[in-house]
Amino acid sequence: MSLTRSAEATASRTADSRWLELLARAGFIGYGIVHLLFAWLALQIAFGTSSDDGDQSGALRTLSEQPLGKFLVIAIAVGLLAMAIWQALEAAVGHRAERGKERIMERVASAGRTVVYLYFAWTALKVFRDVGSNSADQQEALTGKLMTSSGGRWLVGLAGLVLAAIGVGLVIYGILKKFEKHLKTGEMSPKTRQLARRLGMAGYVAKGIAYGIAGLLVIVAAVNYDPEKARGLDAALHTLREQSYGTFLLTLVALGIAAFGLYCFLQSRYRKV
Repeated sequence: MSLTRSAEATASRTADSRWLELLARAGFIGYGIVHLLFAWLALQIAFGTSSDDGDQSGALRTLSEQPLGKFLVIAIAVGLLAMAIWQALEAAVGHRAERGKERIMERVASAGRTVVYLYFAWTALKVFRDVGSNSADQQEALTGKLMTSSGGRWLVGLAGLVLAAIGVGLVIYGILKKFEKHLKTGEMSPKTRQLARRLGMAGYVAKGIAYGIAGLLVIVAAVNYDPEKARGLDAALHTLREQSYGTFLLTLVALGIAAFGLYCFLQSRYRKV
């Protein structure tokens, strides 16, 4: 037990590190930039002018091709890594203000965020090392390999279910405004609090729709044995574009994703870290 308490005390001290807090807050700014670029790519898809992946990887590649772009990409990777460490510590010993099942759910959510932030940090590092990488093609290739293995289609289908469930969860999270409990609302002016609420709701709902469609496409790919349909968010946005009123719907999703990007900027100041 003493070893466990010692490990928790060490984790708590690390979580309270001023440098980790500053890097995590900087990470929110980088996360916001990525989502604003992601929204721009989604708008290009909506109006049929995109030549790049409509996902976060494509957004990072777009950024890396600008002046000082590679420096910004690696800076974003460092910030995202700090965010991943912070959320990993929250999953391990954090959320002490909650009790019982509420704390367990918050720690599980933090574990999920850890995986997300690590994935984006890894994506940023890949883009920094190789500007020409194509995440949609890589996902299609990986899906194809999995489908040829024993039980691979079941794994792909399960991944699709998880992705779709995440999408539904994000929509519910946004509609119920659950994100507000992680903000220092007491330090906000009434106008800032209202802005954060509107941006957060629009952002989480839009992201949830995109992830939900992506998950459904992965499930369809597994059922129909068609890896080409499993191209992640890029395929989800193109699929939405092809529907009736697709341009209008995709434009709304793009604006919602842009709202999430702006919400990330507010989080860099008001998030409880």
